[in-house]
Amino acid sequence: MLNLHHKAIKRFSLDGNIHDDSAIARLKSEYIKLLVAEMRLSGYVPRLDINPDFTLSYNEEKRYFEFKISLYGIYIGKKQSEWILGIDEIRPIYIQESKSKEFLREQA
Repeated sequence: MLNLHHKAIKRFSLDGNIHDDSAIARLKSEYIKLLVAEMRLSGYVPRLDINPDFTLSYNEEKRYFEFKISLYGIYIGKKQSEWILGIDEIRPIYIQESKSKEFLREQA
């Protein structure tokens, strides 16, 4: 059993520009997936009880949106991170077996 009490929480963040306002929702979703993949490669998994932070502001001078997105995770190890979707408070949420096989195929 994993001991998840009092584990340090690490912030993973990304910032940049979006030029087309119709792509904001799609790109937000893709950036979240990208950050989760980065977490897993480092042995971290997301804290599901902490919502992602997404801030957006329009730069009128340059005519694009500036964004910053942050996700929060805890370290559980590279092997464990392959099998755990995320942590809800102190409970690990395991990836379903069929999704685990798909995840392993994507890794190969």
